[in-house]
Parts: sequence; structure tokens; C-alpha cells
Amino acid sequence: MSNAGSTTANHLAREARPHGQPLWLLAELTYKCPLQCPYCSNPLDFAGAGAELSTEEWIDVFRQARAMGAAQLGFSGGEPLVRRDLETLIAEARQLGFYTNLITSGIGLTGQRIAAFREAGLDHIQVSFQAADEEVNNLLAGSKKAFEQKLKIAREVKAQGYPMVLNFVTHKHNIDRIDRIIELCVELEADYVELATCQYYGWAYENREDLLPTRAQLERAERITNEYREKLQAEGNPVKLIFVTPDYYEERPKKCMNGWGEIFLTVTPDGTALPCHSARMLPLEFPNVKDSSIEQIWNESTGFNYFRGDHWMKEPCRSCSEKEQDHGGCRCQAYMMTGDMHAADPVCGKSPDHGLILEARQAAEAEYTESNITFRNERNSREFAKGARGQVEDPRVFARSGSPTD
Repeated sequence: MSNAGSTTANHLAREARPHGQPLWLLAELTYKCPLQCPYCSNPLDFAGAGAELSTEEWIDVFRQARAMGAAQLGFSGGEPLVRRDLETLIAEARQLGFYTNLITSGIGLTGQRIAAFREAGLDHIQVSFQAADEEVNNLLAGSKKAFEQKLKIAREVKAQGYPMVLNFVTHKHNIDRIDRIIELCVELEADYVELATCQYYGWAYENREDLLPTRAQLERAERITNEYREKLQAEGNPVKLIFVTPDYYEERPKKCMNGWGEIFLTVTPDGTALPCHSARMLPLEFPNVKDSSIEQIWNESTGFNYFRGDHWMKEPCRSCSEKEQDHGGCRCQAYMMTGDMHAADPVCGKSPDHGLILEARQAAEAEYTESNITFRNERNSREFAKGARGQVEDPRVFARSGSPTD
């Protein structure tokens, strides 16, 4: 049932700051994926999610969001390529006037399907890599053939006239080879490269001790990236290198999704609507597109109105002169680290919980011995689903082997 008309939702709507319309729609078409990346942002218990939306239900979501002013539509997952109706969804989005981008691992993509996407009207394809070294890439992906397939598909995307857009999630296991990563991007004639230092949500948070680089590693990687920018620019190479830092080494938090419920709308595979892709972890009720219209969800639901405005803030956020700049930081990060979704983001140096961030930094400096990564797969997710709400004492025991599969 919709909670759009509840007393709580109406009260929150009155308390919330004026907000715009959803400009960016992220359609998480599926949680199915052929890879097992240990930094995936999908929920740990994704295996317990409900049935995926049908083709018709997704098209209805697109139409409603477009009518409200949404302009950009991202197809994500899981791996969106496993949806057999992807070409149909792209064509409908094109007809509605969306700018569309496909966020993919590239596994399972073929030249024939790229051509079909182009005919359907897809604007943009982003291909992700785990590393520039085949062994590390395949280990992190959980697949012995992933690197070879990614190289082939990246070249095919470029050959068919799409801009070459590559994404590398950097962390302790690959950040020291940032030079090789950039060289590979140059070899592939990339147009845009996102060097995105791991953001610690979902599976990445579970594996944080095995992924968080040291400050020295991060500073070295950023310095090398800047040197390559200058070098490539001097050579006339137009490639754009975008370096995204983790907020664990900042003293002020990021503005959550550019503002909670201000421009960004995620719809999960089962139709749950979220103001950010990690919000499902919070102890809030979020509506489903099967029960409520996008307009009701955006304007009237408890989940979308809850953190609009500053009525929810505790100190030090409530009286902070910077609260309009960062809105108290990330609500999901506050909840993950403190158990209180109203708390100041621990990244903030003013937060009473900032010590949690300092402890994480210190742990990253410890001598690294043996990796104990929990890979993102159905088996591990089912175990998390069984022990929902933190009842599993040591989830890592469910994935100690982690050897790549075919």
C-alpha cells in the first residue's frame, strides 16, 4: 500500500525544504550479474529481493519520470545486459526524449548487440574494469576470462562510434598501478576515464579493511594522474581523466546525492523507489512504483521527505554554519558507522564520531598480510539475507576461497 497520503508523510512534506523535480533516473534493472566484484554497491542481501519489474512496468516508470522533467536515464544493475528487453527499454527511453547511458561490465556484450543498442537510440556506454593487469582484474571480478572480454568489447564500442568511456574503481589492490591503468586507457583511445576511488557502501563497506588505501597511496595516485593530465594535454590527447577521492580522507562530508530527494531518483529491480542507491539500508519506509505514482513518491512519501530540510538534524549539524553546504553529509554513511541515521556524517571533523574515520585510516596503514575478501555473489547474499539486520556475527566466513570461476 502507498504511504503517500499518511499523516507522517504530510507532516514531513510541510517541514521539508522546497525541492526540484527528479532530473536523473537510475534504473537498476536487475541484481543478476556474471561477476563478483567485492566493492559492489548493491545491497548485501540482494538475493532476498522481490521479482523484477516487467518491461511494461519499467516503461511506465520512464513515462512518469519523463513527465515530471527527468532528462537523463541510466541503465544499471547488477548487469543490465542480462535483461533481454534492454533494446526495447532503450528505444522507449529514446522516444520519450531521455539522454540514456548504459553502465556495464561488458561481459556478455557483443558487436551485434552494440549495433542494436545504437539503432534503438542509446547515447552512451560506460565499460568498467577492475584493474589494468589481467590477473588482478580477473581475481577481483571472480572470472578467469573477464579482462580479455572487456578489452574486446571496449574496442568494439569505440569501433561502432560511441565515445570510449571507461571506469576503474581504485582501491588497495590496484591503486599503486594507476600509471598502468592510465596507459591502458590511452592504448584503448579512451575519451573519458573515471578513476573512482572506492566508495564504501554495500559490499565495499563489508570489505573496507581489504580495500581502503592509505593516504600515501591516494596522494601518490592523484599526483600521477595530474602528471598524466599535463603530459597528455601537451601531446594533444583529448582524453579526460576524472579522479574521484574517497571521503574517508576528507574533513568535511559530501552533500548526499547533491541533496536528499532533490534531483536523483533510483528505482530498484523490484520497483522500490529510493532517493539514493544505498538508502534501502535505512530504517525508513520507501514506496514501490507498483503501488504509488512517481509524482506521489517524489512529493508525498515519507522516505523522500524525511531528510529534506533541516528539521531532522541533531547537533552539531543543527547549529552548524555549513549545514546548507553539506546537509549533514551522507545519511547512509552515518547509519552504517553509528547506527543513527540522524547523526552527523562521521567524515566531518566536527562529528563526535569522527574517531571512527580516524580508526579506519589507521587500520589502512597496518601492514597488509592476507586478504579475506567477501565476494559479491548469490551464495554470500543468501547468507546475508538469512542474517538480516546484522544478526550474522562474522559474514566473512561465507567466502574464504574466492577463486575465479570460468
